[in-house]
Amino acid sequence: MKLILTQVVEGLGNPGDIVSVKDGFGRNYLIPRRLGVAWTKGGQKQVDQIKRARSARSVRDLDHAKEIANAISSLNVVVKAQVGGTNRLFGSVTTSDIVKAVQDAGGPKLDRRTLTLKHPIKIAGKHRIPVKLHQNVSTAITVNIVNQ
Repeated sequence: MKLILTQVVEGLGNPGDIVSVKDGFGRNYLIPRRLGVAWTKGGQKQVDQIKRARSARSVRDLDHAKEIANAISSLNVVVKAQVGGTNRLFGSVTTSDIVKAVQDAGGPKLDRRTLTLKHPIKIAGKHRIPVKLHQNVSTAITVNIVNQ
């Protein structure tokens, strides 16, 4: 079965890639989770649109990724949130909040999908957030969550 990937699938490909997978994997896993769509001739337009969007937000090359990694690793990123008495947040801090805080701290514009956050942050304090900028370049941002 030929599919067009709409999101990153580890070990398979990136958005816009046309991949061949077994029928069951495509029908039962990729398509229901909207990770891919069936390939058609008309779907090629969608592939072009996905690739244009990816190139607009992607890191240009390895040197550019290293440059961004150096810029964000030295930043002092502070996120202000409402904190309760037991150091727990009212709500949570997500990747979108962290990306906005990086920009506010003078860092480069990042895509929220480059941040690896398993669960939203719900406790105040310092947290290290892994960032994967390129296939070969990873770094981490130290985010300090403080009371408003």
